[in-house]
Amino acid sequence: METDLGTNSTDAAANRGKDEDAKRNLTSISPFFIVKDLQVSISYYIERFGFQLDFQGPDDGPYYASVSRDGIGIMLKAIAPDVPPQPNHTRHEWARWDAYIYTLDPDTLFDEFNQRGASFVKNLSFIDDGLWGFEVTDTDGYVLAFFNLRRVGPPAELPDD
Repeated sequence: METDLGTNSTDAAANRGKDEDAKRNLTSISPFFIVKDLQVSISYYIERFGFQLDFQGPDDGPYYASVSRDGIGIMLKAIAPDVPPQPNHTRHEWARWDAYIYTLDPDTLFDEFNQRGASFVKNLSFIDDGLWGFEVTDTDGYVLAFFNLRRVGPPAELPDD
């Protein structure tokens, strides 16, 4: 099997679906966030980000849940009062994102989140080299980056034949 060492995860996300013949076995991944208060976190994802509650359990005292939107999911779990949330940025300044979510239309999503009252870490802009999008934080301080690949400047011209 041949591997292109020049391809990174951002390129891979942008190029999904381009190779119709490729068979895929993996379809999604769900980060698992430790939260302070499960019900507060669930409400935040629903109200501010437009997610839906997929499940929570166990029935006799829920401490974990799954929320999702448009095919992406996030697991939430309240463990104990002495086990607080630990977003990446609290561990190291260079690790500012806890979830990296490729979106087809960050502009529309930004407008929606803004109307819903989401807390933005970074407004709609180039959040990194070639990544057009924005960053939000949830009630526990986890930072979610929603982005799309865009070139800075005018598109490259095609050579004349």
